[in-house]
This record gives sequence, structure tokens and C-alpha cells, in this order.
Amino acid sequence: MMEIFYETKDVFQLKDMEKIAPKEKGITAMSVKEVLQSLVDDGMVDCERIGTSNYYWAFPSKALHARKRKLEVLDSQLSEGNQKYANLQKSIEKAKVGRHETEERTMLAKELSSLRDQREQLKAEVEKYRECDPQVVEEIRQANQVAKEAANRWTGMYYNTTGK
Repeated sequence: MMEIFYETKDVFQLKDMEKIAPKEKGITAMSVKEVLQSLVDDGMVDCERIGTSNYYWAFPSKALHARKRKLEVLDSQLSEGNQKYANLQKSIEKAKVGRHETEERTMLAKELSSLRDQREQLKAEVEKYRECDPQVVEEIRQANQVAKEAANRWTGMYYNTTGK
């Protein structure tokens, strides 16, 4: 259908397209409206309502300009990505300076790993005994008190409104 627009470089109404598309391009007449609407939704064909009629058009120059803009955007994204990559490579090289694998470094890494594991175990143990923490118990008591007061308020309102 785009070929019809590009070859003729003309403006069409829907009824014109319903006549031309089946003859020239073999598009079924029943699907012309749907295809045309999807092209309008995708921004490939322009549509303008003038009075009671809808006019459709698409020119090759618009598609060319759209492709050029997309290419420019992609080129700029590519150059930004390459610049980020180069910066990251430089920072990796800087970070590698002075970090040679030595026996002391390996020992310290193992010690760090074991200390992290031990910290996780202690956190798990503290979490296990959290229920016995006086502060947590007090928070639970306060939450229960608030819930009890709310329940009394609602039941009191119920009895007041029902007259019992």
C-alpha cells in the first residue's frame, strides 16, 4: 500500500484507496481500511480530517527524513556507548594498578569472605531471637492496644446506632 502512495505522490480518500489497492496491489478490499489505519498509527501515512472526509498521504521524502533522523539518533547513541566503554576500560586499568595477586592479598580475601559468612550467620541468629526482644514485644503490645481500642470504638458505634 505504501508503494501506491510513493508511486503516485497523491492524496487519497478512503473510498479511493478501497478502489485502487485491490486493482494495483492485490490487497483485499475488506482489509484496506484496517491496513491504512495501522499505517496511520505507525506514523508511516499521514491523515487529516477536512470537513467530513479523511485524506491520506505519504511522500517518499518524509520516509527518507524519518530514516535519517533515526540513523542520527542511533549514531549518537553508538558514539555515547563507545565513549562509556572507553571510560570504563580506562577505569578498569586504573583499578588494576597496584592489585597484583599476592599471597597476602589472597589470605585477606579469604578472611574477608569468612567474616562476611560469619556476619550473615549472626544476623540470622539475631533474627531468630527477635521475638524475645523487649522493644519488639512492647511494639506488639501497643499494636494490640490500638486494635482493641478500634474494635471497642466500632462495636460501641454499632450499639449506639442500633439502639441496643
